[in-house]
Amino acid sequence: MIQKMSHATIFVNNQAEALEFYRDTLGFKIHTDAMIGDDFRFLTLCAPEQPDFEIILMEPKAGMLMDEETANQLRSIMSKGVLGAGAFHTDDCRATYDDLKAKGVQFVSEPAERPYGIEAVFRDNSGNWFSLTEPNDEYK
Repeated sequence: MIQKMSHATIFVNNQAEALEFYRDTLGFKIHTDAMIGDDFRFLTLCAPEQPDFEIILMEPKAGMLMDEETANQLRSIMSKGVLGAGAFHTDDCRATYDDLKAKGVQFVSEPAERPYGIEAVFRDNSGNWFSLTEPNDEYK
């Protein structure tokens, strides 16, 4: 029986640039940074308060997981900014928004009241979008 989810993949254009964004700008911690074979970098990060859930930052390239045609298709979709990636919770959406905006994060929407709390939407440097959410009591 499945007990929990431990990893999720975010496709990025460049792992080094993505690492700077997720670690230095968003404050994630490196969990694993290891080479598997000659050309596959297994790079995972986690939110400081959720060390048991890792985000895999993966470049779409041919190798053990996909062929070149699939990698090209993923790169094409990524360039359009339509590979949504998820939601991050915060205790104060407006303050986090101000902090991240000051660090140069590209926001698609400012904090706004939603039925589930306060939400702003931003993109990473590969075009993936995320909801930044301060859930209200009903959704915590």
